Amino acid sequence: MRSIIRYRPLWRQHYPPTTHTHNHPLNRPHHAHSSSTSTHPLLYPEIPGNGSSHHDLASYAAYAARTGLDLTSKTYVGTRYEYTVAAALAPLGFALQRIGGRDDCGIDLLGTWRLPITPSSASPTPPPLRVLIQCKAASAQSTRIGPHQIRELEGAFAGAPPAWRSSLLGSRGPILGFLVAQKTATKGVRDALGRSRWPMGFVSCTADGRLEQMVWNGRAEEEGLEGLGVGVRFSEGEDGVRSEQRLVLTWRGRPCDPV
Repeated sequence: MRSIIRYRPLWRQHYPPTTHTHNHPLNRPHHAHSSSTSTHPLLYPEIPGNGSSHHDLASYAAYAARTGLDLTSKTYVGTRYEYTVAAALAPLGFALQRIGGRDDCGIDLLGTWRLPITPSSASPTPPPLRVLIQCKAASAQSTRIGPHQIRELEGAFAGAPPAWRSSLLGSRGPILGFLVAQKTATKGVRDALGRSRWPMGFVSCTADGRLEQMVWNGRAEEEGLEGLGVGVRFSEGEDGVRSEQRLVLTWRGRPCDPV
């Protein structure tokens, strides 16, 4: 079986510059290449309740079987989808930790994104970007993803856990937000992303962990994603029939190796 790349154009939309203050701590000017995350490690909040009993899909499945958790419950479906998203994004360079909890301000996953950028003498490898993610786990048939959920994601920046936010401010590294759902982004969602003053993006991930779409706005490019793109890798059998496709990242027009 061989693989071929077909590029899917990266969506972007530009709006006239907006005027806004930079007084909020998470919105102050900074330079993505100016500090090392090893000097200021991320501080994650403690996982409430039974979160310490599981940390990925496998451990959560074991926990659900051990405790007799209802596999149709909202809690199980939502938690499983969060772990599924974390696993699906890992090959693209994401290192994510589930947090959850009653006071999570809508943030389901926190972590970093190490971009697959080829370093050079003039442009050394930048430190990982900080990311926060909201996951929408309801079925694709019933979920309606709209601009209001982009506004909810904007609120998550200010609602980031204090421990994690303070370590962010110590390193002054950039932070990106992503909304992840089982449907692809509508025009309304893309427009809302394009208008936002926050660096944000959208990911479509199926319930079984297949990535189908990844887009981000111009502010995200300013925070370190300029030059990064999205493509689709098609796998073909010996008979020439395409058997599957998966989303891959590109760097300056060239496909990136999985992280």
